[in-house]
Amino acid sequence: MRRRQFVGGLAAAAGLAACTRQDDGGAAPASCAGETFEWSIATSWPPKFPGLGVAVNNLADRIAAASGGRLTLKVYSAGELVPAFEAFDAASRGIVEMGHDAAYYHKGKVPAAQFMTAIPFGMTFMEMNAWLYYGGGLELWRELYEPLNLVPFPCGNTGVQMGGWFNKEINSVADLKGLKMRIPGLGGEVFRRAGGTPVTLPVSEIFTSLQTGAIDATEWVGPYNDITSGFHTIAKYYYYPGWQEPAPALQAYVNRQAWESLPPDLQSIIETSCQAITTDMQAEYTHGNAAALQQLLGDPNVELRQFPDGVLQYLKSIAQEIVEEMVANDPMAAKIYESWSSFLAMSIPNQRITEQAFLATRR
Repeated sequence: MRRRQFVGGLAAAAGLAACTRQDDGGAAPASCAGETFEWSIATSWPPKFPGLGVAVNNLADRIAAASGGRLTLKVYSAGELVPAFEAFDAASRGIVEMGHDAAYYHKGKVPAAQFMTAIPFGMTFMEMNAWLYYGGGLELWRELYEPLNLVPFPCGNTGVQMGGWFNKEINSVADLKGLKMRIPGLGGEVFRRAGGTPVTLPVSEIFTSLQTGAIDATEWVGPYNDITSGFHTIAKYYYYPGWQEPAPALQAYVNRQAWESLPPDLQSIIETSCQAITTDMQAEYTHGNAAALQQLLGDPNVELRQFPDGVLQYLKSIAQEIVEEMVANDPMAAKIYESWSSFLAMSIPNQRITEQAFLATRR
């Protein structure tokens, strides 16, 4: 709590300093004269959902504190204002000023947006942030969303996810055939080509669908959220690693007209707050997943399993095929992929002798 108060105090001080600066004509910015903004933000998450949902409330609190109350956000959870997967369109049309979800939910409208969430067998959390903030990824993201009337920001990341909950063992590629699984994004298309049937569902519908047999398996996030959702009570086999989402970035986005209506200091507060939420969410998931996994390891009804190497290599080959097809058919996807793949190729040798090498010594 002291750390959060301290960080919030620094952000507030930064906002105050920006407010006290004068423009080139010697006048204080208009926002310092008392101009205030009351915005709405729609999300894809249930109210106060650990990690994902709580992050949006934390974002609203940070922005309000740092701006001295000049910019406030009213948070609407999934279904309160618009359905779970329609926050994106609502912000684009100006029904709300902001939204928060995952970019790959909108692959039907913007196929290349999948690069901004997760590519199977792709970047880690640290690599994703490095590419977005220092490798040109964020600039490409904003170029991608410009025709949609949105200004995007990285705003959260869960880190490496789990492979999912299954009601049957997965010992070979053949065991994937015929399965119905809740799995979105590019990972869902990989699963389809492996012989399964991918289904996209909001978290509020996953438990019942798995319980009734409408789906045979589901991936969601990891132990922290999965225990909260109760998946361990209705599925036995818990597989890792999360090949489909090695470091899924979440996104906040602002309607362009709303963004341009803000003075520079409030724009800066939004950017800084979103970046802070990304760091905070990763810390929350690292802690929460560790604690929740201990509970699952002590549950005699849960079996933790690693996907066989043959299954992972098969899925990886399919993922590469799909990415190549997407790049061949979408100039913007090709442009993003060139940047994304170039940075990943540069990062892998460094990761091999740093994080990967160190973790290998700690096992």
